[in-house]
Amino acid sequence: MPLPLSNIRIIELAGIGPAPFAAMMLADHGAEVVRVERDDRPPVIPPEYDILGRGRASVERLDLKSPEGVARVRALAAGADGLIEGFRPGVMERLGLGPEVLCGDNPRLVYGRMTGWGQNGPLAGAAGHDINYIALAGALHTYGRAGGPPTPPVNAVGDFGGGGMLLAFGMLAGLLAARAGGRGKVVDCAMVDGAALLSALTWSLKAAGIWKDERGVNLLDTGRPYYDVYRCADGGWVAVGALEPEFFAVLKARMGLASDQHDPGLGEELREAFLQHPRSHWCETLQGSDACFAPVLSLADAPGHPHNASRGTFATIGGVVQPAPAPRFKDPA
Repeated sequence: MPLPLSNIRIIELAGIGPAPFAAMMLADHGAEVVRVERDDRPPVIPPEYDILGRGRASVERLDLKSPEGVARVRALAAGADGLIEGFRPGVMERLGLGPEVLCGDNPRLVYGRMTGWGQNGPLAGAAGHDINYIALAGALHTYGRAGGPPTPPVNAVGDFGGGGMLLAFGMLAGLLAARAGGRGKVVDCAMVDGAALLSALTWSLKAAGIWKDERGVNLLDTGRPYYDVYRCADGGWVAVGALEPEFFAVLKARMGLASDQHDPGLGEELREAFLQHPRSHWCETLQGSDACFAPVLSLADAPGHPHNASRGTFATIGGVVQPAPAPRFKDPA
């Protein structure tokens, strides 16, 4: 089956983190992605291990400060549907490759701009990383246990969820608009905006008076014992998410719990119960039921889990184990 983006051509000005992630997603689904790398800077990750760099149709090394490099990028963009760049605001303009130039050459071009702070605002020109963007968005404040410090969730929320994935969505929205109306768009994708957007449900709960503006005391932040992680007798960890009463009833029955869902002693009973047996026991007892249970798997273990293996959630490409493209597409039955 042809991949859904097989008629799309994207020019990617190589960077790190979210912009390559967006280009990877587009390439995974069939887009022809031409990657332009700077010839004065070696790649951060060797190409054979660079999962975010997979699927590129070709790679060119150019000096973007030279007239020849600028001319080549203009020629590539003139024949493309979209372009992705991740420089600080103003850099592309100073190179002579800003949207007024490239979209002048190609009015249908969708020009994707990936930054941390956005193209405007008091912080637009400042350096930063994922941890800074999610901090300013209010998201980092919500991650962590009661009484403890904010805990960064690696760089999944800013760089990838609120950055690269949002840019991929923005590019596709711009491409649809260009095909419908004949004009391209400039996509201003900022990780601070995306991190805030990913917290939309939290903001809803806060507005409804269901969420307190503090860590570890709420429904989804380990403030409830039926939505938490627990250590087992062998040192392995498990995740329990029995939010709904009917699902907690399954958990209670299968574990032989005495406490009801909202009893004050439930957390301690769960901690003691899980410590009585190794994780394998709890997988046999709870996994696959409506108890809302899963083992907390390491990166080494996750690909071998029977569910992940059956779906092909992970793949081995060039000897490197990596997450497989998602989502999947099928023809209707």
